[in-house]
Amino acid sequence: MSLRTRIEGDLLKVYDRLRGKYVALTPEEFVRQHFVEYMVEHLHYPASVMANEIGIELNGRKKRCDTVVFGSDMHPLMIVEYKAPGVNVTQDVFDQIVRYNMSLRARYLVVSNGLRHFCCVIDYATSAYQFIPRIPDYRDLRGVASDN
Repeated sequence: MSLRTRIEGDLLKVYDRLRGKYVALTPEEFVRQHFVEYMVEHLHYPASVMANEIGIELNGRKKRCDTVVFGSDMHPLMIVEYKAPGVNVTQDVFDQIVRYNMSLRARYLVVSNGLRHFCCVIDYATSAYQFIPRIPDYRDLRGVASDN
């Protein structure tokens, strides 16, 4: 997969298909763009149900979720958090996405640094979560209710 890039001044930018604009190509953005393409092209997620840099308010502070996938009811179904390839996926990273999910209540949480990917599914009825071996294909999620 190749990314659409261009140079603006001294800055290398990449085209973000979900935001419909060019953004600075940082290491984290590199991971985001490749991951979104993977989800669209290989896991069959329609770009129309995905959004990058979704603003939320958490404890009175504005935060941004890296990518949110919405269910058919337009409730968040999945949150994806990206880190640069050199950043280890630690408990702190999971704590961050869990905090974001306190307001969104998505069913799936995904963390990726481009080299390692982790996905868990949350059961709100039992207040439990379980790591699953792979990110679900969108075709397997159709009809899955999001939990709000």
